[in-house]
Amino acid sequence: MSIESQPFPPGAVLRPEPSSSSGGREPAIRRQAEEIIDSVLSGSGPDQADIREQLRQCLAAHPGRPETALLEHLVNTRALDRFRDRMQDTFPAEGSPGARQLTGSLFPRSEDSIRSRIEAVLEGRMLVTAFQPVRDLAGGSVVGAEALTRFLSEGGDSAEGWFADAKRTQLTGDLDFAALESALAAAQELPAHLFVGLKLSPDTCLDPLLPVLLEETELDPGRMVLELTGAMTKEQPAPLVAALAPLRRRGLRLAIDHAGSFFTSVRQIRHVRPEIIKLDRNLIAGIDTDPLRSSLGEAMVGFAEQIGAIVIAQGIETPEELATVTGLGMTAGQGYFLGRPTTRPADWKEWTCGTPLTAWLTPPTQ
Repeated sequence: MSIESQPFPPGAVLRPEPSSSSGGREPAIRRQAEEIIDSVLSGSGPDQADIREQLRQCLAAHPGRPETALLEHLVNTRALDRFRDRMQDTFPAEGSPGARQLTGSLFPRSEDSIRSRIEAVLEGRMLVTAFQPVRDLAGGSVVGAEALTRFLSEGGDSAEGWFADAKRTQLTGDLDFAALESALAAAQELPAHLFVGLKLSPDTCLDPLLPVLLEETELDPGRMVLELTGAMTKEQPAPLVAALAPLRRRGLRLAIDHAGSFFTSVRQIRHVRPEIIKLDRNLIAGIDTDPLRSSLGEAMVGFAEQIGAIVIAQGIETPEELATVTGLGMTAGQGYFLGRPTTRPADWKEWTCGTPLTAWLTPPTQ
């Protein structure tokens, strides 16, 4: 029995933290490893007793080095067997690049090796979900949670890097669905009044498997917000609207993610008519001091009102940015200043004083 042959508890996730200029990534990786270890060891199911005992043995063998203990445990499991021959240093010494990056730098970057690496993650379901709170800017209450994917063998790669690699190797759909399944399972632990933001590429939204998967989940469609990540082609809006229409009639809502980070056709947004437009951090950063960003933000609020959508500002990191986006009429926001991503169910349960979903989000497009 291996650690990844069983579902991870909802709290077992890598919490993203910025690198410090003095300590590099090692302290953050260490804290991330400790979170995963604590979550696994806190389980009580008899079917996972072997997992916990194996992990305790690794911790005893590497006192004070949880990241090395976790790596040893993962290397000893079935899902990483296929990687062993590629590893140059299975158990890195404390302070070495291998310890700081865990497994990330141990794999060659050829296309075949990237595909093998992603396939191993998919096979072992070595990804977990963090949620970041979305707050109503009028009252400050938490009204939603965006699902963010983290990888147990992430090393120095960001989640964006993993999905970029998946696109390069034509595995975007596989990784999207694995992340979606993880998010839907973890979302059962969220307070019932929250909407759940689920990131998907336009291609995945057109996959016939999507409605099948969403119909099988216990999460109410009325709480789901599909966040389209990435630009659509000229041909995609019409079939995408048709494919999602049955789900939207059942209550599902649509969001355009990262608006402002790439050229998004206004005509395409009008065609899709999302209930939510999410402004990218690139537009929000410095919006309090940059007149151009402020003007663009104000224009997006006006445009959203024309199509009956609301605007969510992403990446709010200062009180000045918060005050500016609120003054511009943006409805909601998220970012480190409003709440960091977390995978601890205890943190999620604190998001209970929110506005009822039906009173906050606009009715889904019919």
